[in-house]
Amino acid sequence: MRLLFLGDLVGRSARDAVVSHLPSLRKRLDVDCVVVNGENAAGGFGITGAICEELFDAGTDAITLGNHAWDQKEALVHIEREGRLIRPANFPAGTPGRGAALIEARSGAQVLVVNAMGRVFMDALDDPFAAVERELGACPLGVAADAILVDFHGEATSEKMAMGHFCDGRASLVVGTHSHVPTADAQILPGGTAYQTDAGMCGDYDSVIGMEKEEPLNRFTTKIPSGRFQPALGPATICGVLVETDSSTGLATRVEPVRMGGRLHAAMPQWTDA
Repeated sequence: MRLLFLGDLVGRSARDAVVSHLPSLRKRLDVDCVVVNGENAAGGFGITGAICEELFDAGTDAITLGNHAWDQKEALVHIEREGRLIRPANFPAGTPGRGAALIEARSGAQVLVVNAMGRVFMDALDDPFAAVERELGACPLGVAADAILVDFHGEATSEKMAMGHFCDGRASLVVGTHSHVPTADAQILPGGTAYQTDAGMCGDYDSVIGMEKEEPLNRFTTKIPSGRFQPALGPATICGVLVETDSSTGLATRVEPVRMGGRLHAAMPQWTDA
């Protein structure tokens, strides 16, 4: 099975690029299941029901979130009726929505998608390791799920790496989001779990992590806000990770970064026909 994960979509430029290219990219890479982090999709802050439907119509199978999950208040309602929209599992008890979902892939296989959020340099939340442990225990790889993808939304590379090793041998892929810069450490861990510290964002890289440069530069140099952060609207680079799994174990056999369009150097897995 092939799983494609796309990193944080930042604003309209990223949405347009993904909606335009995902159908052909999915066919080109022969992908069975696509998961997208959409927590910055609505003007850089949160997601709406309309954007969810736009991404699903383009071929996305599940959407994960993060610290901007509720910036668009309608998401609090939409997430209750849309089972493919997933928020961090370690949000407090009683938070709307769910932290994991079992998604049916194109082939009919069952893919467990888990979302969790780090605590280092982030808002205080429940223990992400305990939350992920609960989800993996409730739906084990090779028993209840044919593949498991964990989106760990965090700031610290050390915490992300620790989550990768924590899940090693029990998940198909652990991939980091939130930093908006793709890392160069795509690998298969000793137990068979594919890992990359950060998938990178889908967005305009002539920016400050997806935002127009002027306001971030002003705040860094003067410490005085002069306006709102606005997503950069130049050509977007689509960034993500492609994983191929073993049909009998659900563990990874191959993992490579995916980058196309915009300013970054293109990257496509050599073991596909792309």
